[in-house]
Formats: sequence, C-alpha cells, structure tokens
Amino acid sequence: MILAIDIGNTNTVLGCCRGHEILFVERLATAPSRTVLEYAISIKNVLELYQINRDEITGAIISSVVPPLTNLFRDAVKKIVGVEALVVGPGVKTGLNILMDNPAQVGSDLIVNAVAAITEHKPPLIIIDMGTATTLSVIDKNKNYIGGMILPGIRVSLDSLVSRTSQLPRISLEAPRRLVGKNTTECMKSGVIHGNASCIDGLIDRIEQETGEEMTVIATGGLASVITPHCFHKILLDDALLLKGLMYIYYKNKPE
Repeated sequence: MILAIDIGNTNTVLGCCRGHEILFVERLATAPSRTVLEYAISIKNVLELYQINRDEITGAIISSVVPPLTNLFRDAVKKIVGVEALVVGPGVKTGLNILMDNPAQVGSDLIVNAVAAITEHKPPLIIIDMGTATTLSVIDKNKNYIGGMILPGIRVSLDSLVSRTSQLPRISLEAPRRLVGKNTTECMKSGVIHGNASCIDGLIDRIEQETGEEMTVIATGGLASVITPHCFHKILLDDALLLKGLMYIYYKNKPE
C-alpha cells in the first residue's frame, strides 16, 4: 500500500493506493505554521478514519508546490508510517516529455496531473486544475507537455473582490437560481460561477483553435465540481487525478 500526498498552497491532498486502486481522497488545510508532530497527527487521524493499517503501508510519495513544507511532511510520514517518502522533482522518472522554455519551472502538481492523464486518456488533452490558482495544461497527440495557462483561482478572485469593495458581502460558492441576478448576492454568485465557466469554455475554444485539434478535457481540484457542471464543453471530472499520477510515478521509480 502506498501513501500519496500533494502539498498545495491552500489544501494538501492525501490518499492511499493499493495496487492501482485509490482507497480514499482527503484534503487538509495547508498551514505553514504547523509542526511536524501536528501534521503527523493529522495523517494518523485520516488513516484511522479510513481504517488503514499503517503496517501495510510500504511506501510513500510527495509532490509539493510549497518547498518549506516538503521536508516537514517527509518527517511527518517517517514518524507515522516509518518509510522514506519519494519526492517528485529532479531525477525522478515521470515518463513525461516537457516542451517548455524551462522544464524545471513546471509545477510538480502539473506534472503529476499530466502523468495520470496520459496514462488513462488518449491525447491530445487539456487538464484543468482548480485550486488556489486555476491552471490549464496542454498535452499534444504525441503525449508531450507543450504548455498551458495560469489564472487567478476562484476563491482568490472572490476574496480580492470582497476585500476591495465596501458593500459586497462574502458569499458561498454555489450557483444562483437564475443567470441574471435580482439582488447583490445572486449577481455575485452568477458572476463567479457562470463567469468562470465561460472563461473555461473560452480558453478551451482558443486552445483547440490554435492547435487545430479537438481535445479531451479533464478537470480536477477542489473547486472543479462547482464550476464544470456549468460549462458547455464536455469535461471529465476526476477528483483523484493527482493521487493517480503520484501512484504511477511511484511505480515508475519503485517497481514492485
């Protein structure tokens, strides 16, 4: 059994894999102020919640976009599970050809998502990850990572809007009853939900126009399930994409 952890700016995703089966997917708040012991306790509690026997965990893998927390999580995993976690980074085999100006600048989470996508779906592909930032990654028909886009995440945009205006309230992220709002809250909800859905649809159209190919589109991330149902394009939702990618990378580097 493998413990897989992805450290994001807002949330940390963790889960366990047995063979090629994802047993669970959970999210913890990413808090730089927490100690190794606090994260170790959080991991222990999640494993116990899903009745995972820690003695059955024989390996672990971590991807991270928050470098100060990477070693902290490695120590927490070692404390709870007793194994050294593999960290996605230079020298780790991914099987992904990255055609970027500086491949080292591509976030490990984007690489992990892409590895899972090309393993489970036929390219060309667009991978949308909706978290603190919304990212789009483009994979060509030859399974090359050819680039992408980064735009402000939904909550980041909403928090900025509310903090910089004196009369706009904080709202929950849910679709309004109608597209054209009749009050301030409805107008904000429609702008956030339908505005971001329209943005995603528009970017997909532009990518397909530039590449000249029809893409398979996959979405993941904490807010993907909120936005993608309102998109006009067919978008496959996969909440476990990151963990699948970590699993595939682990097996590439630590064959059974």
